[in-house]
Amino acid sequence: MGFGMLFAMIIVLIIFLLLVYFVYLYNSLVQFRNRVENAWSQIDVQLKRRADLVPNLVEAVKGYAKHEKSVLENVTKVRSALMDAESVREVEKADNMLTSALKSLFAVAEDYPDLKANENFLELQGQLEGLEDKIAYSRQFYNDTVLMYNNKCQMIPSNLIASIFNFKEAEFFQVEESTREVPEVKF
Repeated sequence: MGFGMLFAMIIVLIIFLLLVYFVYLYNSLVQFRNRVENAWSQIDVQLKRRADLVPNLVEAVKGYAKHEKSVLENVTKVRSALMDAESVREVEKADNMLTSALKSLFAVAEDYPDLKANENFLELQGQLEGLEDKIAYSRQFYNDTVLMYNNKCQMIPSNLIASIFNFKEAEFFQVEESTREVPEVKF
């Protein structure tokens, strides 16, 4: 075997390895994009479950707090906005509004001792708390997945593949500042 043949084999091997590396980078971008979509669908499922629970909460409160109509209407309106939201930003905004509206609803419930003792209301409140925990976990998982995907889209050399094949960075699911505040509890 001559030097020219060995050189040609080395070039072919290098091209082959570069091609394998290119395929690996492309596939990892696809994998991360799919993980982001899966994580988002998990958030979506939990938000829809919470939104489905809201009418039951409103009905439970309605029987006790008839003159709190504006709070009940606001919760219902915000729930509809969440159900109609499509983009991450729209869902984020509607979710933050629903969180605030639910805080108002529970503040109203505090003024009605019979309601606070109602078994149905307590069960709904417990379900909502469980869903809030699941939503928080799903949000964290989604944002972690978005971080990994966005890093892949921005870092060399995978950013070259991302730009060639039009991989777009994903949006983080942010929590509104007012919902981050710890509620004040007074006895």
